[in-house]
Amino acid sequence: MPAKDFYHDIFVQSLIKEGWTITDDPLTLSYGNRDMYVDLGAERTVIAAERDKEKIAVEIKSFIGASPVRDLEIAVGQYSIYQSVLSEIESNRILYLAVPLRVYESILSERFGQLILTNLNIKVIVFDHKNERIVKWIQ
Repeated sequence: MPAKDFYHDIFVQSLIKEGWTITDDPLTLSYGNRDMYVDLGAERTVIAAERDKEKIAVEIKSFIGASPVRDLEIAVGQYSIYQSVLSEIESNRILYLAVPLRVYESILSERFGQLILTNLNIKVIVFDHKNERIVKWIQ
C-alpha cells in the first residue's frame, strides 16, 4: 500500500466537516489480478424524493515535487487509471482529484492546467489546508 499524501489527514477532516463519511481509507480497487489504492472512499446521504447515497473516490495530491508539471503528469496518470477501473467495477462512484488551494490558484488555473482538466474531464476538489475546509468542487 502506498504512503499517505502529505495533506491526507487535513483533507479527511475537511471532507468530514462537509458532512461526508469516510468509508475506505484507502479505497481498494481490484481488477483482474491487480490491486490499486485510491486515497479515500466516502459517501453521504442525499435527501431527495428517495434517500440515496452519493459515493465518491478521492485521490489527494500535494504537488510538493520540484516540478508542478511532473506532479500533474503523475496525478493525471493515477486519475485516468482509477477512472477506467471505477467505470467498470463501481460506475456509481464519482472520482475526484483533491488539491490544495495554492495548486488550484497556480498551475490548475493557468491556461495549461485548464486545458488538461477540461480535455480529460477531471473532477477536482480544492481544499484550504490551513483552515481544513473545502473551497471548491469542480465538475
